[in-house]
Amino acid sequence: MTSNLSHLTNAELKRYISEHRNEEEAFQAVLEVLMSRRNAANRQPYPFELANPESEVEAILREKLNQAK
Repeated sequence: MTSNLSHLTNAELKRYISEHRNEEEAFQAVLEVLMSRRNAANRQPYPFELANPESEVEAILREKLNQAK
């Protein structure tokens, strides 16, 4: 089944991962497929990658809150 995972939709993958959450190999395979589909534009920086994590994370959160309004 793991060879066909790339042909499943995200909803199908999420259902599969839910059904096989105790099978480490299946869980890892599905997670890899889902993560490979992420949009790089939506990636948030890891705080340790930032020069001034406290203020930069605060600025990111404020921007997200302002977008939600």
